[in-house]
Amino acid sequence: MRTRTAPATAPSSAVEPAAPEHTGGRLAGVATMIGSGLSNQTGAAIGSLAFPVLGPVGVVAVRQYVAALVLFAVGRPRLRAFTWRQWWPVILLALVFGTMNLSLYSAIERVGLGLAVTLEFLGPLTIALATSRRRVDVCCAVIAAAGVVVLMRPRPSTDYLGMALGLLAAVCWASYILLNRTVGRRVPGAQGAAVAAGISAVMFLPVGIAVAVRHPPTVGAVACAVTAGVLSSAVPYLADLFTLRHVPPRAFGLFMSVNPVLAAVVGWIGLGQGLGGPEWAGIGAIVAANSLSILTSRG
Repeated sequence: MRTRTAPATAPSSAVEPAAPEHTGGRLAGVATMIGSGLSNQTGAAIGSLAFPVLGPVGVVAVRQYVAALVLFAVGRPRLRAFTWRQWWPVILLALVFGTMNLSLYSAIERVGLGLAVTLEFLGPLTIALATSRRRVDVCCAVIAAAGVVVLMRPRPSTDYLGMALGLLAAVCWASYILLNRTVGRRVPGAQGAAVAAGISAVMFLPVGIAVAVRHPPTVGAVACAVTAGVLSSAVPYLADLFTLRHVPPRAFGLFMSVNPVLAAVVGWIGLGQGLGGPEWAGIGAIVAANSLSILTSRG
């Protein structure tokens, strides 16, 4: 789970003397973004190695447990102080968080890492384009739509259920962004994200037990699932907290748009999930649409 914080700003009088340190912070932030993106996609790839034993449900269950432990340690929520006005968006966030990860990992099992992450990425891209009235964003929407058509074009080998799961993950990610804004306004710090992760982990507890009883896990499978939780939840979350203190939001958003490409490369190198020219063109169109929208924005 990712949460966004506002980047720190320095007074104008301090800009000139602090230039070397500021530049160093930018470079560190960029390096952290690259590491975070690779960690996220590598974690998903490693988690998929446990699918034959645990299935996507079992892997997601373990990932939810890891995310809850990390976020509770960081957020330290004060549960008794929560009001109903704070509880209801947190509970909805927990439901969306669990559904998002489950649908994404189920899509990865069926259509591969690159296509699944690209389809999921349509969620935040749709929100960004839908809330804009600029003509350039209309062009971006057309480019992204063309990419989707290419990726989902009918073929004998097309897995429509896998595609649908990827689109469900996109809807969940869009909902996650909107709910996170509400939670961020009503709950201080990272407490809301921590409680949402905890509720999601509790919901997956009986699921995890059922999977363990029906399909006794191996040490290797559990290790892969735990690694996925650490690399895809803990590392990106902590990395984002550092990155957003040193990198402008526009640069952060621009790099985030490269994640589908990172996923495709990791899936190709790590899992042997090669993509054809049309698939790369579709992924490129969606990434280009988001990049163009960000680069031409004034905020």
